[in-house]
Amino acid sequence: MSQVNEELQMLSFSIILHAGNARSFAMEAIKLAKINNMEEAKEKIEAADHEFVKAHHEQTQLLQDEASGKQTQVPIILVHAQDHLMTAMTVKELGIEMVEMYEKMNKLEGK
Repeated sequence: MSQVNEELQMLSFSIILHAGNARSFAMEAIKLAKINNMEEAKEKIEAADHEFVKAHHEQTQLLQDEASGKQTQVPIILVHAQDHLMTAMTVKELGIEMVEMYEKMNKLEGK
């Protein structure tokens, strides 16, 4: 395996790791909001944001390399990593909305 392919694999795994962590934090936030633990729910959303920053940094490096003329073959694992990242971003955005929804709902119910 060439060094470029190995670097892309490692970068892909890093994106998958951080995106997976972010998705997990977002799902935990939803579960915490459901039981009216808003402070921890918001902390989990913040933790998801920190993981996204890490994943986004890796993704940005790929984009900068390509913009500077560096040509690479795109391995399937990188496509999977990008898919994983986009799915996790959607879950986080949904998590933010659901935390807010549960917060309003709990206030209306007097919890």
